[in-house]
Formats: sequence, structure tokens, C-alpha cells
Amino acid sequence: MSVSFARPNISEMVFRLYGRSIHPELLRMYAETRASQPAYCAVIRICDAGHWVEMRLEDQTVTEITSARRQPLPQQKRLLERRLCGQHDESITFPSGLHYQVSYQLEQLDPEVFLNFNEELLADCSKAEISHRFPAASRIAPGPLSLVRIDAETDSLLIHSYHTFPESNAVIKTQSLFEL
Repeated sequence: MSVSFARPNISEMVFRLYGRSIHPELLRMYAETRASQPAYCAVIRICDAGHWVEMRLEDQTVTEITSARRQPLPQQKRLLERRLCGQHDESITFPSGLHYQVSYQLEQLDPEVFLNFNEELLADCSKAEISHRFPAASRIAPGPLSLVRIDAETDSLLIHSYHTFPESNAVIKTQSLFEL
């Protein structure tokens, strides 16, 4: 007997940004990778509802998380919390000089378009720095998929993420840029 996996309902999804480290034990993690340059180190993880990115510089730590609203996470040093709906752009410059820009969106697709997009993401999994395919909730629908692409330069880190929600024919897309 197989156990199915179900992501949170798409209406429960939020984007959060912290000016601190967040213990990864607070979320269920499925895959991990790292990106390092002389000036920074980043840990990127795929969690059950999306992703967790921790960017560490000498005197600054920034953590980006996509998760369910009900996920118990700290309030301390929470800089941003936005419901994932439509498209949003945010930008913050930290006292350390780190400039952070993010664009995130939730797209609801027609079922056929969603299935085609999901197939394209599956094909891209082998080229992505990190990806995870979750078990399907039924034999008919594909399982949720998370894929993260990373471009690590000496003075910047660019992260593209895609998280599918087959039960809603939806995909969350984020593009995060950390510039030193």
C-alpha cells in the first residue's frame, strides 16, 4: 500500500523573508544543495510546500521560505509575509549592503496547459541543481514537483524556483536575486 503526498491547499501558501536564520527542523525537507563563493554561502532546500533558502554573508543572514500559512515559524525578524496570489515584486537593501530582489507569482492554469507545463518541468529536472518529485495523490494526476535552478556568481546569487500543485492546476514561480 502506498502513501500519497498532498501539498497544502494553494490558498494557504505564503512567501516569507527573515533577517535571520530559521531552523530547518521546523519544515519537512526533501532535498538540499549549496552554493558558495568567497563572500557568501547559501543553502537551498526543497520542503513539502515549496523551498527554504538561507543566504549567509559575513555579518548578515537572510532566509526566504515558501510555506503554508499555518506552518509555525518564528515572528522575530520576519521582514516580509505575503499571501501567494497573483504576482508581486519586493526589494530590500540591508545595512550590510546586501540588496535583495524577489518576484513571485501563483499561476492557475487550464488542466491541459498545466499537464504540458508539468511535463516540461519533469524534463528540466535533470538539468536543475535541485529537484524533487513527490508521490501523486491519485493514479490520474501527476505528483507535485519542485525544481530550483541556481546561478551563483562572485557578487550575486540568482535562484529560480517552480513548485506545482496538481490538485489545483497551479504553479508557484519565484525569482530571487541576492546582490552584494
